[in-house]
Order: sequence, then structure tokens, then C-alpha cells
Amino acid sequence: MAGLYFEEFEPGQVIEHVTRRTVTETDNVLFSSLTLNLAPLHLDAEHAAQSIHGQRLVNSLFILGLICGISVPETTQGTTLGNLGFSEIKFPKPVFHGDTIHVRTEITGKRESKSRTDSGIVFFRHLGINQRDEIVCDAHRTGLMMRRPVAVAAQ
Repeated sequence: MAGLYFEEFEPGQVIEHVTRRTVTETDNVLFSSLTLNLAPLHLDAEHAAQSIHGQRLVNSLFILGLICGISVPETTQGTTLGNLGFSEIKFPKPVFHGDTIHVRTEITGKRESKSRTDSGIVFFRHLGINQRDEIVCDAHRTGLMMRRPVAVAAQ
């Protein structure tokens, strides 16, 4: 499915994304290493075993990127002009190797752009949810979305 245009988003709309992803040890080690986050909670099994979690945690920024990425095909693919930022990000539960994440997106609002006539601003709330139905990431994001082209709107 292609992304949605500004006009197609409605506050209160909920999108249950079909893509699910099981997070692997390789994901965690590679992402943490590439971003130079060498925290032993992500990379050192012996250290993490002595932590309150008893095992390594998946890097939270990987999870943020994953839930936003999973949302792209059904929300913004080909129709976004840019990510304007995040207003709030929470990680209420940890993610471990082997957890499977699915995503729910809620449209919390939208408004016309004050400076552009070809776009509008949409407010997203992305929820990353594990296989136990626990929210592991709650991210509020703002995107600059294209308006429907005049030729498409006329059809």
C-alpha cells in the first residue's frame, strides 16, 4: 500500500500495521556497534545477567527506528516531505532478543501548513507492542505530508 496523502489522515484513525518483526541478537549487536553505543547492557551478556533484567536489552533507539520503519508502507511511503520531529518517546517495557514487535499507529491530529500550500502536518502516535501485548515503545511524531495532487483529487 502506498502512503497516505494529508487529506486521507483523520484524527482518531488507527492503523494496525501488518508487518511484524522478531528482534535478533545480530540486530542489537550490529546497531549498537554501528552507533558506537557500547553500553554493556546491550553487548555484554555476563554484565547484563547481573542487571535487574537478567539479560541483554535491545538498544532502545533500534526499537524506535523499527517501529517508525514498520509504519512507513501504510502511512508515509512516497507521500512524506519529511519527519519534523518527535515530541515524546517512552520505553515502558524492555525488549529482549527473540521478542516479536508489531506496530499500531494512531493519528492524533493534523493541520494545514502555515508556510506551504502543497502539504500539511500530521501528528502520529506509534506504539511498538511485543508478543505479550505489552507496549515497549510509545512515540509521538510529527510529519510533513504531501497534499493529494490536483490530478489525483479530480479523479
